Amino acid sequence: MMKLSAHAVEKPWGKSDLPPQFAAQADGRQIGEIWFEEASGRRLPLLVKYIFTSERLSVQVHPNDAQAQAKGEANGKTECWYVVAAEPDSTIALGLREAADAETLRAAALDGSIEHLMDWKPVKAGDFFYVPAGTVHAIGSGIALIEVQQQSDITYRLYDYGRPRELHLEDGLAVAQGVPYPPEQMTNVAPGASRTLVPGPHFRLEYVEASGDVSALADAERWVLPLEGEVMVGGEAGRPGDCLLVPAGEAVSAVDGTKLLVAAAGR
Repeated sequence: MMKLSAHAVEKPWGKSDLPPQFAAQADGRQIGEIWFEEASGRRLPLLVKYIFTSERLSVQVHPNDAQAQAKGEANGKTECWYVVAAEPDSTIALGLREAADAETLRAAALDGSIEHLMDWKPVKAGDFFYVPAGTVHAIGSGIALIEVQQQSDITYRLYDYGRPRELHLEDGLAVAQGVPYPPEQMTNVAPGASRTLVPGPHFRLEYVEASGDVSALADAERWVLPLEGEVMVGGEAGRPGDCLLVPAGEAVSAVDGTKLLVAAAGR
């Protein structure tokens, strides 16, 4: 087992007032993401991160595996979000309110009206969203969430509210699905029972409430993220704000009432 290193990434939409477990990472900077990585730099099949927002993220989209590989990349980017905390009236945009073709999306991205085509959904702690490649999306302000994704940094920005950052309109329109977001891909994870959040194929994700042995995804190398409570692996404790990379078959135990996310690559 190893406790993955937390790498802070500055973003224009990030926050300087992070939760206590990440406060030292901020040091007055606008931190938008905390990436969990191996200290050795080994490329892991999944990337797990915390995201903290004070402003809206760009309207963006990611390619699927075939589209990314056609451009020489290893894989595309399907992801999912578990909302840890959200301010009142916080929203996340997923898909469009009504279907639109590429030319409509192009015009809307150029004049900024794409914001109004997006389906902005109210969010609260415990909400969960599966975001397949091709989904046009944007995370709103006042949100802290955990993202589990395929290991890829390919993001095509369609619109960025006038911020001076590069857009990728042609690449983005080539992969964007101009359709509403399927409601079955979102849920609220109410406490009280463990459940499967993502069964595959790019990764698996389980929400677990445990006391004692944690058997979820024990057949695979897995990422263990405590949400509440504490887990023990090989004599080392993991608490909220940690991400543990645990080899297949290695025992994970939890103190009474622990809540955690457990992820593994593949099916």
